[in-house]
Amino acid sequence: MKISYNWLREMVETRLTPRDLATRLTMAGLAVDAVEAVGDDHVLEFDLTSNRPDCLSHLGVAREVAALEGIGLVRPSTNLAAVATKTIELTAVEVLSPELCPRYTARLIRGVRIGPSPEWLVRRLEALGQRSVNNVADITNYVMLETGQPLHAFDFHQLRGRRIVVRRAHVGEQMTTLDGELRDLTPEMLVIADAERAVAIGGIKGGEDSGISAETVDVLLEAASFVPGQIRQTSRALGLATEASYRFERGVDPLGVLDAADRACTLIVAIAGGEVLDVAIDVFPGEAALRAAENPIPFRAERYRALTGLSVDIGEASRILGMLGCRVLPGADGESLSAVAPTWRIDIRIEEDLIEEVARIAGYDLLQTTLPGSAGAGAYLAGEEDRRAIRRLLTNAGYHEAVSFSFVNVGLDALFSTVDESQRMLLLDPIDETQSHMRTTLLGGLFRALEHNFNHGSRNVRLFEIGKCFIGHEGEDGRPREVERLAIAATGARHELDWQNSSARLDFFDLKGVVESLNEALGLPPFGFRSIGVDSHHPALYPGRLYPGWLHPGRAAEILLGGRPVGQLGQLHPHIAGQGRMKQAVLLAEIDLAALLNSTRPESRYHPLPKFPAVVRDQAFLIETSVSCDSIISAVRDLNLPNLVDVRLFDIYAGRELPAGSHSLALTFIYRADDRTLTDEEVSAAQERIVACLRNAFNAELR
Repeated sequence: MKISYNWLREMVETRLTPRDLATRLTMAGLAVDAVEAVGDDHVLEFDLTSNRPDCLSHLGVAREVAALEGIGLVRPSTNLAAVATKTIELTAVEVLSPELCPRYTARLIRGVRIGPSPEWLVRRLEALGQRSVNNVADITNYVMLETGQPLHAFDFHQLRGRRIVVRRAHVGEQMTTLDGELRDLTPEMLVIADAERAVAIGGIKGGEDSGISAETVDVLLEAASFVPGQIRQTSRALGLATEASYRFERGVDPLGVLDAADRACTLIVAIAGGEVLDVAIDVFPGEAALRAAENPIPFRAERYRALTGLSVDIGEASRILGMLGCRVLPGADGESLSAVAPTWRIDIRIEEDLIEEVARIAGYDLLQTTLPGSAGAGAYLAGEEDRRAIRRLLTNAGYHEAVSFSFVNVGLDALFSTVDESQRMLLLDPIDETQSHMRTTLLGGLFRALEHNFNHGSRNVRLFEIGKCFIGHEGEDGRPREVERLAIAATGARHELDWQNSSARLDFFDLKGVVESLNEALGLPPFGFRSIGVDSHHPALYPGRLYPGWLHPGRAAEILLGGRPVGQLGQLHPHIAGQGRMKQAVLLAEIDLAALLNSTRPESRYHPLPKFPAVVRDQAFLIETSVSCDSIISAVRDLNLPNLVDVRLFDIYAGRELPAGSHSLALTFIYRADDRTLTDEEVSAAQERIVACLRNAFNAELR
């Protein structure tokens, strides 16, 4: 938003230089990004927040300057000498969609002469980035910049039926706007129509057929108020943003509509000639609701002190609020007051808003920097200690935490998830059309992070992320179900800084080891793992769906907790890795973190150090390669041998001298009794049972 310093001084006689004024306004909450000299003038460029549409005009900024400096405000003058003929005798206005148009006014000016604008008007508009069109169009733009109220001028004789109808667009209706583009309209859009067709898109842009031209003699001037949300939706749908829509989207003062129209009529008569018909047509269906919303807001000096740490004279607070346009009602105790916010201040609703207004005008620099008080001790959120333990574990293992957006590209998200299309959450108004869905998995974000690192030359990457995924409409009130997950990604060298082992690369078992260490950090029972392939059915995590195709066949596993699947880990399929130009093994894991945090923790018990020595036996078995080591160890444990305390794999051998489809697994068996030293006979008897079990269950042979 650009404001002319000279124009501003016509409304308020500020004593500050342009740059000093910019500093003062910035300190009062209206950020001025730049001050630029333009001829004999200076232009201040503001960066306004969306809740201050009242400052999208010179009048709004002048009001702020007047309050800051405690000086008078001169409003733009109107001087109408209307003729006896009334507007309603020649035209009519009908509002068929009052829910979208709370107020619509029309004035008729007859006998205007369309031509170029005077030099002062052209110069002033061009300094603020506006192109001169003709005198009437320039005046509507001028008044919009002056008062903040957008206006539109119609060629009255181009309106069929000589009337205005404010309605929703018909199905399949089209209209050519002033920029020459044919626009397809929908019933969700508001149009300004004549008796037969749409002649403008309400609050956004006029139509080509009814615009002001050199042949225009009579002008119908529109000044209206529209619902901000509807203007924003239409502007996005049409890809059409204008100065008018920018203001209507944020909110225009409904009570300032007629004043702006009168100001424009005054300038049109002075510059383009003509005469203004008496009594504007004013259709105001939203007046009752507007008046009902004008409730007094309390302001207490005690509350002001509690929030700001400053004292305030109640008379000074009354002066400030009054200069900002509030209607102030004094309190009975001399330490309070009530104020009714002006209709142009959509951001003032509660007492804290009034306190902020007084504080910023008095000066934010008066506020002291203090720590907030506290009535009690803080506490972690549920599960936060466990999350911190996971973060400590992974960072100690060389992993860096990543944070990715919850808005994702649906194609990328679908690569790593088998959530049905009906369960995906589409954003109604996405910031970026390529990021139009809520994520159902964290792996897409980590994949993009890996890809970014690869593109910048980083080949050794370890990342993890803890975050929410959003699935379906299964939550409260039909909202998406939020699932908290942990995702891990790793690729590159196993020991990046070890020159002796620099060729060793991370593999499936490195990632599996990191995942297994999570249960120790959280005090959970050991994870189980079940080997899966790309076409394996996964009934628990993805009901009725096939397992995600991002896994490399034969290099993937389900993660089990208490026999129930809680996640998956594996090597990324080379085809998907190739899409990110990653020509080395990429390892990924995703775990249902909520399942871990909510699981039952086994009770920790003290066990004394063993008093008697252990007996260790190593034996190698020739067994088919299709038999997993985990199934062998499980079978041994199921024997419930009383003195067997541990079973470990310590070697795998596959040579040409072994039968095809077989390999040798060497296992260590550790025995110990709590009350005595075991004899050779006891251990041998146990080993014989193990050999017999493995021979019967897996056709294993003792080597």
